[in-house]
Amino acid sequence: MDINVTQGAEAYLAELLAKQEVEGIAVRLFVTQPGTPYAETCLAYCRPDEVNPEDEIMDMELLRFYIERTSMPYLEEATIDFAQDRMGGQLTIKAPNAKMPKVSADSPIDEQINYILYSDINPGLASHGGEVKLVELVDGEAGKIAVLKFGGGCQGCSAVDLTLKDGVERTLLERVPGLAGVRDVTDHTETANAYYK
Repeated sequence: MDINVTQGAEAYLAELLAKQEVEGIAVRLFVTQPGTPYAETCLAYCRPDEVNPEDEIMDMELLRFYIERTSMPYLEEATIDFAQDRMGGQLTIKAPNAKMPKVSADSPIDEQINYILYSDINPGLASHGGEVKLVELVDGEAGKIAVLKFGGGCQGCSAVDLTLKDGVERTLLERVPGLAGVRDVTDHTETANAYYK
């Protein structure tokens, strides 16, 4: 499990647990709405009677973490840190894979596509108020076809054919083995929000 808890964070959390005065209390680590743009990484107290037998256990020198099993792929490469300042300090959690779990060539094609859309393509489209998402995968003659829907400022944008054919399709075909093509389900005749008319 690749989660980095700095010494400062471990000491701070251990101190908080000690104040609870509950024998065997630990920290629960989980992600709410994992794999979505709304994902939040959370820490909570975990009393002995709140332990879920499915939880993964991560023992540290000063405390124990119970990690929600479904959150595990989203917590890869997460860092929990405590930055000391004049006001006492602040606990921060950085989880780069919370919104989209880390994928590999063995991951299902839809997960690979979603990962690339969320991590590489949508941040670029966001500057135009746009986004693209995977609607479904359909079987084509040469392999899987990704059906994408453009939203926000991409809808009705005259540059979308260029964006789709040029950028999005090329990126996906280069990086997702087994993907044969990309199709767009968005109706681009609706130009009310379009960035380029």
